[in-house]
Amino acid sequence: MSRKKWRLNPLVAVLAALASLFFIFPLIGLVAGAPWGHITSVITSQTALQALELSIIASLSSTALALAFGFPLAWLLARGQFPGRGVLRGLTTLPMVLPPVVGGIALLLAYGRRGFIGRPLESATGITLPFSLAGVVVAESFVAMPFFVITVESGLRSMNRRLEDAARSLGASRRTVFLRVTLPLIWPSLAAGLVLTWARALGEFGATITFAGNLPGVTQTMPLAIYISQSSNMTDEAIALSLILVLVSLVVMVFRRDRSGAQ
Repeated sequence: MSRKKWRLNPLVAVLAALASLFFIFPLIGLVAGAPWGHITSVITSQTALQALELSIIASLSSTALALAFGFPLAWLLARGQFPGRGVLRGLTTLPMVLPPVVGGIALLLAYGRRGFIGRPLESATGITLPFSLAGVVVAESFVAMPFFVITVESGLRSMNRRLEDAARSLGASRRTVFLRVTLPLIWPSLAAGLVLTWARALGEFGATITFAGNLPGVTQTMPLAIYISQSSNMTDEAIALSLILVLVSLVVMVFRRDRSGAQ
C-alpha cells in the first residue's frame, strides 16, 4: 500500500514563514549594522578582550562545576527512588524559568556578605563571593547548571537499562558497566548538556550583574560589556560583541540538534 503524499497547507506555510522571519529579521539587522570596516579593532580593544577573557574563564569554570556536581544530581533524579524527588527536581530546574535578576538577589541573600551562608563563610575563611570572579562563576553556575542536569537526566531515563543488566549478568563490575555501557549510551546527552551549559553561562547577564557586579577587568563579562557599551552610545562595540555571542549560540544550537539526532 503506497503512502499518500503529504501536502503542506498554504495557510500553515504562510504562518510558518512569518514566524521564521520574526526570528531572522533581528539577526539580519545585527549583521547589517555591524561595523565591518573596523570590526577587528573593535573586538581587539582592551575592554572587549578583558570581557572575553573573563567570560571564557567563568563559563568554562561553571561548566566544570556542572559536570562535577550536576552529574551526580542528574543520576540521583533519574535513578533514585525517594520521597520528594519531584520537589527536588522542581527546585533544581527553577532557575531555568526564574528571572535571572531574581536569582541574583536570592544569591545575595544566601551567599552575600550578610547571607546565612556568606557571613559564616567569610568569618571562617575570609572568602567573599560578591563582586569577584568567584561570584561570577557562582552566578553562572546557578543559572546554567540546571540545563546540564535536565539534559543528562533525560539521557539516563531514555537509555536501555537492559544493556546494563546484561553486562552485570556477565560478571562486569559497576565501574566497568558505567565506563563501557552507561557512559557511551548517554554520551550524546552528556555532550549536549555540557555545550548547552557553557553557552548559557557565557550569555548570563541578570544574576551576574546583581550578585557579582560590573567591575571592568574583574567581573565584567561580555553580556555586561555589551550592556555598558550600548548604554554609553558605543554602539559599534556592542554590536561586535553581540555578533560573537550570536555566532557561539548558533554553533551550540546546531551542535545540540546534531547530538539529539544522533541520540
